[in-house]
Amino acid sequence: MASSAIAQPIEVLPAHRFDEAALAAYLTQALEGFAGPASIRQFQGGQSNPTFLITTPQRKYVLRKKPPGKLLPSAHQVEREFAVLKALYGTGVPVPQPLVLCEDASIIGTAFYVMAFVENRVYTAPGMPDTTPDQRRGVYMSLAETLAKLHTVDWRACGLENFGRPDGYLTRQVERWTKQYIATKSDDIPAMDKLMAWLPGHIPDSHDTAVAHGDYRLGNLLIDPVEPKVIAIVDWELATIGHPLADLAYACIAYRMPTDDPVFAGLAGVDLKALGIPSEDELVAIYCKAAGRGSIPHWPFYLAFSYFRLASITQGVYARSLQGNASDLKAKFYGAVAKQSAEIGWSIAAAEPA
Repeated sequence: MASSAIAQPIEVLPAHRFDEAALAAYLTQALEGFAGPASIRQFQGGQSNPTFLITTPQRKYVLRKKPPGKLLPSAHQVEREFAVLKALYGTGVPVPQPLVLCEDASIIGTAFYVMAFVENRVYTAPGMPDTTPDQRRGVYMSLAETLAKLHTVDWRACGLENFGRPDGYLTRQVERWTKQYIATKSDDIPAMDKLMAWLPGHIPDSHDTAVAHGDYRLGNLLIDPVEPKVIAIVDWELATIGHPLADLAYACIAYRMPTDDPVFAGLAGVDLKALGIPSEDELVAIYCKAAGRGSIPHWPFYLAFSYFRLASITQGVYARSLQGNASDLKAKFYGAVAKQSAEIGWSIAAAEPA
């Protein structure tokens, strides 16, 4: 296994330290089988809710909590993450086992939850360096098939009937990310202004609904240590009941992102066939076959929307870095990612007929 594919936790960042003794005392009472001493390290790469590895003599756990500082009202809801993990665990959708949710902020300063640790590989780079074409193709096929599996879950039957409103998802999403971009705006991005003006008038009249992950990409998938298959989907902070094609388009973002971006490297200009990676069209076809779906009308809208949304998300990360409380050391570079994402999104939208 390539060492670059193993997520290496680091010492807890100063801005994210908390009372580890209080946490251990709480988990000893609340989590069956938990027994210290416990060591805590922080995972890198996530830009939303800080994530930590808890290691005890018996087993390993993963903790996710809200970040410190002032937060946007609808952001960082670890309670929702725990709810969707609990609903999906056992449905056939691969997720880590949720263990305990603590909404008492007095323990470590914010709400948090703990889930089981899953031995895995993580590929943050879409090109999956240091592996083989067969491994890459298998992982990407599993990525598409796993997303289809998520989207075909009966979300009402598994207890998510109140997890989100099934109607008007795309309209609400455009409004939400427009507001969040404006709330965290630092520099002018003309392409973002154009996208925010274009999107509301081009929303497809589609009422498809599914459990939408909201940030479905290779870096949020845990891969089996040996086989090229997804064994867990993580980072459910943005999950809701939404439109499946928004998830699918977001999973295709890497195809247009440049390979040299310092934090969000993509596959633009890469010889995909030589690497064994399916093209965007192939990936969409694999998904459609697994999901029992025919052709996809209005695909450019979903792509443009996904880049707009990425621009808003990364602008928020950049704003947190300016305040000093982002959870990743690379957060300061995210302002450039926001600009680039908006420009790609606008180029797709501008090519569409008026």
